[in-house]
Amino acid sequence: MTESGDYKRILARLGYYDYQQGLIYRNMNQKGGWEAHLANSRSFILEEIAYSKPSKITVLGSGWLLDLPLAELVEMVNEIILIDIVHPPQVREQTAGFPNVRLIEDDVSGGLIAEVWKKAGRGVFFKKRDTLKDISVPVYKLYDPGTVISLNILTQLEVLPVRLLEKRREINADSIMAFRKKIQNNHIETLKEHHSLLIADVKEIFTYSDGTVAKDNTMVADVPGETVVRRWRWDFDMEGVDYHKKKSYMDVIACKW
Repeated sequence: MTESGDYKRILARLGYYDYQQGLIYRNMNQKGGWEAHLANSRSFILEEIAYSKPSKITVLGSGWLLDLPLAELVEMVNEIILIDIVHPPQVREQTAGFPNVRLIEDDVSGGLIAEVWKKAGRGVFFKKRDTLKDISVPVYKLYDPGTVISLNILTQLEVLPVRLLEKRREINADSIMAFRKKIQNNHIETLKEHHSLLIADVKEIFTYSDGTVAKDNTMVADVPGETVVRRWRWDFDMEGVDYHKKKSYMDVIACKW
């Protein structure tokens, strides 16, 4: 779906390509600060796949493959499908040598980016006061995916749509929260339909240079406590890349259905 020229132009207008490059640059700038998180993600996946022994895996939000133990997985399963809205050229090159790996470019929010662009992105800049009732949040459907792995994508699905909506419309905080929760809960509904693994950040904790601490709840979805099998800390920005006066880490959970 996202391979069309129109979709790629929408992504460019929304700043997706800068956002994608920013993730790899952030990893490089953290001087190894991400390594524990990436190792935890990879080990969780390997343990669960070794236990359940699926013949097929579908990864949602494969990204730069930093947190996916691809070399090990290709020896463990017959087929691996990597789905992301755009696969970087480096990932295409990296996976070219694996005959049982297939890349698919698709919007794993079910087309939400195109929906938001259609309703709020076109035309001249203006502010429209509303509650987002005209924007539908779809549920992404998968057919015969095998084991599904949602890989650090849950809280990222909302980033570009919310950023655009906040620029173009006057929306109260309650409406934004309801919109975010719908996006995340719909993703959870997709996972619940299959044997699935989820790795996602729950909250980001900021520490400022004056000692002040603040918290942002990044996960607003309803995730049953019994599905959570692991928790760890992700040193997300301990070098103060975004703002030199603050650093941050994230609490992460790993779940399975």
